[in-house]
Parts: sequence; structure tokens; C-alpha cells
Amino acid sequence: GIDAGRIAVGGASAGGGIAAATVLLAHDRGTPAPAFQLLVYPMLDDRTVTRTDLDTSNARMWSPGSNRVGWTAYLGGAPGGDDVSPYAAPARREDLSGLPPAWVGVGTLDLFHDEDVRYAERLRAAGSEVELEVVDGAFHGFDTVLPAREVSRRFWRAQAAALRGALLPGA
Repeated sequence: GIDAGRIAVGGASAGGGIAAATVLLAHDRGTPAPAFQLLVYPMLDDRTVTRTDLDTSNARMWSPGSNRVGWTAYLGGAPGGDDVSPYAAPARREDLSGLPPAWVGVGTLDLFHDEDVRYAERLRAAGSEVELEVVDGAFHGFDTVLPAREVSRRFWRAQAAALRGALLPGA
């Protein structure tokens, strides 16, 4: 027997989007769902490529152009259309009820900031426990580019603490 209460899924960027989609799929299939989701600046919404109101003057690592290329490659076609599945772009999911607790982390300069904060808020409104970690002045992937910086170490410690709290309560 597998103790589903000791299973978490997580990932960063596209991996975070895949982790969120995995949780949706497990929920919909009625299979044991992971006890926790760790979403590190997740790529959740293909419709971000259609936004014209984003201030990308401080974009680092992941620009609107790379976002379009990434979503096009991932979807195998143009992003932003009506036919994109929530299993590919979890932010398209309307009903987020019944999903496990989540930790969502994103920087204020990340192209995914708005979609990640919105997803965390929607999860919370649907009844999931959510810890949202917004890092002021951080760009997409900042912790991998600047691993020795204290801000990166704090970000990783927050992730570790969230996982520990979810999978080893009382430890």
C-alpha cells in the first residue's frame, strides 16, 4: 500500500504547470491524489501570450517571446485558442475545488506573476490551503541563476518547510 498522504508533486516553470495538471488529472480520475503540490513559478496559463498589458521592461530569463515559443512547443500549436485543455494549461480550469494544499512561489518581476498569484487565490477560494510566496524584485528562475544569494536560499528554505509541514506534520 502506498500512503498517498506522503506524496507530493512539484516542479518549476513548465514543470510546475505539469505538476498542477497532474493534480487535476488525479482528482478527475478519482485516483489517490497527492497530498501536496509545490508550484515554483509555474507556467499555468497559455493565454498570457495574448496579453498586451504586461510590463516586461524588467523581463529576465523568460520573455514574452520565449513564453510564446514555449507554449507553442508544449501545445503543438498556437497558444491562446479556445481548444486548450486545462490539463495542458491548469489556469483554464474553472472548478478548483477538492484539490490538495499548495505552495506557490513567484517573483514580482516574473512574467508568470499575475497568473500564479491568481491561481493561488482561486485555489484558496475553492477551499484549498495555499501558501503564496511572492519574492519582491525576483525574476523567473532567479534562484537557479543566483543560487548563492540569500534571497534564493530563503526561497528554497520556504519550499522545504512547506514540504516538511505537508508530509511530516509535527516534525
